[in-house]
Amino acid sequence: MKLGMLLFLLIPIIGHVYVFWHVWNIVPLNNWYKAALLVLLSMGVVALIFGFSVGLNIVPFKCATYIYEFGTSSIFVLLYAVMLFLLLDLGRLARLVPKHFLYNSWPGTLAVVGVLVAVFVYGNIHYHHKQRQELNLNTSKNVSKALKVVMVSDLHLGYHNRRAEFARWVDLINAERPDLVLIAGDIIDISIRPLEEENVAEEFRRIKAPIYACLGNHEYMSGEEKAERFYREARINLLRDSVVQVMDLNIVGRDDRTNRRRTSLKALMGKTDPQKYTILLDHQPYHLEEAQRAGVDFQLSGHTHYGQVWPISWIEDAMYEKAYGPLTKGNTRYFVTSGMGIWGGKFRIGTRSEYLVATITKSF
Repeated sequence: MKLGMLLFLLIPIIGHVYVFWHVWNIVPLNNWYKAALLVLLSMGVVALIFGFSVGLNIVPFKCATYIYEFGTSSIFVLLYAVMLFLLLDLGRLARLVPKHFLYNSWPGTLAVVGVLVAVFVYGNIHYHHKQRQELNLNTSKNVSKALKVVMVSDLHLGYHNRRAEFARWVDLINAERPDLVLIAGDIIDISIRPLEEENVAEEFRRIKAPIYACLGNHEYMSGEEKAERFYREARINLLRDSVVQVMDLNIVGRDDRTNRRRTSLKALMGKTDPQKYTILLDHQPYHLEEAQRAGVDFQLSGHTHYGQVWPISWIEDAMYEKAYGPLTKGNTRYFVTSGMGIWGGKFRIGTRSEYLVATITKSF
């Protein structure tokens, strides 16, 4: 644990030193201007540290949104700057990139800036385009009519995903005319304050279908008691280690695994009607075999965001049995969604923001 925390702190520091060294060498300006530029670039780190140590709730709301987006976006820009400079260094070693391209070079400076701007403009546009993912769930269990269920996760509403943006997501959900809406946690990002100041609960009340949700780890970060109060205001039915039978379905909602004392899935399944189709909401996709053993028909999870940007998605693939997409184990089907919203900078590169539209029908 201590080693992991050390690496978490050390790797960004090494990354900044590497990028700053390259910026100092490539920009064809005098040393005073270079120093000023590096100070400006370091403001992203300062904003990030301020947001997560001092806190955003103590500054004016508008200012807090700028600090959040600037600070969290800097992480992704740093990642891609490191990758770009590594690529250029390898090109120089292979004699494909001339040395003068990386030293006091306007062509080199403009090329680096141009690539980064292009990548992140694309990433931002791609993030705002929400993908519709269809699922057909057939069952031999008692389903009296076909049911349309919109499933989402990881909304991360807060200082960056604000009410006006969420209103567009609500319109997408309502356009499906669902019988039911299920949310697999992380509705709230890091603080309840933005949701209260903009009365985001009112937007949830526009959704024209019953909403059931479980908690995610970010609800614990923002304070689970405050989250529960918001859920009530928003008319979201919270399933926290509980089961509800609705529309020929068992909906099981687990508390997030942040709570190490959460009820076992086996105990929760003991409260279900075995004749009904069972959907499990469990935010973090760990120990997927538990749902199979317990007889769950379908599990919806999120949490991973599929890394948000490539190549972090490759790391997620190594960390989880299933970091993104559909999976079948025995008679149990799963879908780990990359989420409709996002944490931090609004960029999707090599991943996508999505909502699921599932049709549950009886097979004959």
